[in-house]
Amino acid sequence: MITRSVATVDSLTWQEQLATSIRDPKQLLNMLGLDTSLLDGALNAHEDFPLRVPLPYLQRIAKGDPNDPLLRQVLPLGSELLAAPGYSDDPLDEQNSNPVPGLVHKYHGRVLLIVSPNCAINCRYCFRRHFPYQDNKPGRSEWQHALDYIANDSSIREVIYSGGDPLATSDKQLQWLTEQVASIKHVQRLRVHTRLPIVIPNRITDSCLQWLTSTRLIPSMVIHSNHPNELDKEVANALYRLKRAGVTLLNQTVLLSGINDTLSALQQLSERLFEVGVLPYYLHQLDRINGAAHFEVTDLRAKQLIAELTAALPGYLVPKLVREIPSANSKVLIL
Repeated sequence: MITRSVATVDSLTWQEQLATSIRDPKQLLNMLGLDTSLLDGALNAHEDFPLRVPLPYLQRIAKGDPNDPLLRQVLPLGSELLAAPGYSDDPLDEQNSNPVPGLVHKYHGRVLLIVSPNCAINCRYCFRRHFPYQDNKPGRSEWQHALDYIANDSSIREVIYSGGDPLATSDKQLQWLTEQVASIKHVQRLRVHTRLPIVIPNRITDSCLQWLTSTRLIPSMVIHSNHPNELDKEVANALYRLKRAGVTLLNQTVLLSGINDTLSALQQLSERLFEVGVLPYYLHQLDRINGAAHFEVTDLRAKQLIAELTAALPGYLVPKLVREIPSANSKVLIL
């Protein structure tokens, strides 16, 4: 069993923290003092979609509590293997919006680059848990096809780095790719969708800030936090660094049963996000990916929560309640 003090974990580089992530369900249960009756289901679900939890995130999970909201996001459960009506391996139909390797083009004016097939953490509700990453991990020479696609479409004003998690890639590679994108004159904005500042805040290094802010592109970062317990001091410091460097910070949350489907959790999350320099952006209804049905919250309950948030908070702290529909031209507001 791995045991590390907080001081030891914080002294590791982000790459070392990534490499020492917990990948064994039995080890996770032992480290958190959880009932081994959870093990069989965890092992079975782990075979379908592997467990991955970095140590900085693990340290925020309460020991001995199987209902801890951070644990529930990462612990494999046997219920993930049960079929559910309306759920599929590709609920957003992304494979039909993947014209060249590494690029997804669904919406007018912006394209998404699958910069990395890897994540630092495997969230159990991930809508890309079955994405064909083996077909979407181009090397530098293959990236030229995606760059040519962008260069040949003057309507593309924004490039979005996604994955996996784009920040699981080296800063050297990200610097190169960002310079290539910046050389395409009609692209104006760079957006990075990432969970790394939340799960491994040490990822925000000087070299990370360099490629984010050293070109003419206007940078923004959309982080992914689902619960206020994720936003500890180390995460706050990483987000402050980004904000001071001139990066616009937004947050996307997925509405998840048993994790954040209460007014208290969502209100505290919005207030804590603003405290650390991030504006709430979207509250997503669950994408119906196979394995995630137990997280679903009804639209009725979701709309009730938004109404309660609107009454409790100023408008700029209330995220938009949305759903992604494959045929739509943008995220669809749930009213």
